[in-house]
Amino acid sequence: MPWTPTAATRTTADARGEVVVLLIGMRINHFRAVHQWLPVMLAMFRMLTELRRAPERGLLSHVLLTASPRTYYVVQYWESKDKLYSYAGAPDAFHRRVWAKVNRKERAGKVRGHVGIWHEAYIVPEGSYEAVYGDMPAFGLAAAHGQVPLEARGRYAKDRFAHRTEAQG
Repeated sequence: MPWTPTAATRTTADARGEVVVLLIGMRINHFRAVHQWLPVMLAMFRMLTELRRAPERGLLSHVLLTASPRTYYVVQYWESKDKLYSYAGAPDAFHRRVWAKVNRKERAGKVRGHVGIWHEAYIVPEGSYEAVYGDMPAFGLAAAHGQVPLEARGRYAKDRFAHRTEAQG
């Protein structure tokens, strides 16, 4: 049975090995151009649904966030960079169809700047990440990889960073 935090508990993520994080989002540049930005937003929801229905594709967890009334994004945690790349290029994946459509619109000069899209991918080596959660259910990295009591990895950040590398060395 997985460990469940109790009240007034500090935890950390039980991630092992490298961590793969994708930030992907959109910025509404012109609110009135709903016909331009709404399909982008709906496409993101459709991709998340597709990934939830096919866990073998490698998405472990995600968090939907907003940075402003114009900017929305998803933090995604993946099993591996290979699974992330595989999904991005899979001929049967909705992502590939959407990205092909975006590229066709750009080549045809039909992109008018009403909506911006962006992504950032991070492959974080073991020993280069740490996390602390106070009185929180599994969230973010811990939702993707599980969570353990903070003491299992060390009381201080320097100890948690070193935990994996020392355990292996």
